[in-house]
Amino acid sequence: MAGLLVLGAGAAGWAYWHLDSNIKSVDINQALGDDRPAKAVITPSASASASPLPTGSLNILVLGSDSRSGKENKALGGGSSSGARSDTAMVVHIDAGRKKATVVSIPRDTLVTRPSCPLKSGGSTAVAYRAMFNSAYSVGGAVCAVKTVESITNVRMDHYLEIDFSGFAKLVNALGGVTVTTDQDIEDDDSHLHLKAGTHTLNGKQALALARTRHGIGDGSDLGRIGLQQKLVKALLEQISSTSLFTDPARLYTVAEAVTSSLTTDTGLDSLSELVGLGESLKGLSADRVKTVMMPVVTAPSDPNRVVAKEPAASELWESLR
Repeated sequence: MAGLLVLGAGAAGWAYWHLDSNIKSVDINQALGDDRPAKAVITPSASASASPLPTGSLNILVLGSDSRSGKENKALGGGSSSGARSDTAMVVHIDAGRKKATVVSIPRDTLVTRPSCPLKSGGSTAVAYRAMFNSAYSVGGAVCAVKTVESITNVRMDHYLEIDFSGFAKLVNALGGVTVTTDQDIEDDDSHLHLKAGTHTLNGKQALALARTRHGIGDGSDLGRIGLQQKLVKALLEQISSTSLFTDPARLYTVAEAVTSSLTTDTGLDSLSELVGLGESLKGLSADRVKTVMMPVVTAPSDPNRVVAKEPAASELWESLR
C-alpha cells in the first residue's frame, strides 16, 4: 500500500530522496539469525514465471506504536511522555497470488511466554512467563516483538512495519479523513472520543482516538477496541482506493510524507524501491478481499483482566497461515 502511495514521487529526484531518507529500519534478520520458523516454500507457477513481480505468500507484522517521543506524539498520546508500547498488533497474511489477505489482531493484554530477546546494547533479555504480549516491544523493541510473535504462532514474519501515533493521524488527514460506521454510542473521556452511533467522517485525531478507545465500548477491555481497529483498517483501504491520488500530485506527496516520516520497517522494506515493489505486487488486493479476525482468546485463569490463547482454535488459525 505504501509502495503505491509513493509511486508518483519518483519523477522528482529531491522528493524521492527525501521520502526515501524518511524511512527508518531495523535489521530483524541479523538480530534473530536462524533461530526462527522456516520460510514458506514457494512453488513457482507458469503465471508467476511470466511476471517480474513476486507472487508468493507473505506474513507481515504490523505494529501501531504508542510512542510519546517527539512533540506530535506527546500531544496525541497523553499520559506518560516516556517509553513506548505496541498499542496495536496485527499479523497480515497475504495469500499466494496476492489477491486475498487475512489480518489477525493479537490482543495486547494476552499473557504469553516472552522469549529471550537480543538487545542493542549487547546481551539479551530473560525469558518471561505470563508476560503481557505488548511488553515484548517495551523491553526489546521491534526485534523482540517479532521474536515473540514467531514464538507464539510458529509463523515466520517475512516483513515488519511500524507506524506511530502522529503518522497514523497525519495519514488520515492527508487522505481527507476516513469514514466509519459505529454500532453504538462511544463516550470515552480517556481517549477524548465522543461519538453517537452512526456513520462519521473522522479527521486524524478522531480516527486515532477511535483506534485507542476501550473504556467507552463493550466491557472496557482491549477486545472491543480490536473490532474498531479492524473497521479502521478496512475503511482506510477503501479511502485510499477511492481517492484520486495519482491525479493530485500535491495530495500524493502529502500522503507519502505522512507515511514515510512515521514508518519503521525491516531492512527488506526500507527504501522506496522496495515499498514500490511490494505495492505493485498487491495491485490485485482490494478491501473486500481482506478478512479481519482476532486470535481466539479466553479469560486468563490467573487474572480476570487478562486473556490467554484459546486452544486448539488459536493453533489451528496460525497453522492455516503457514
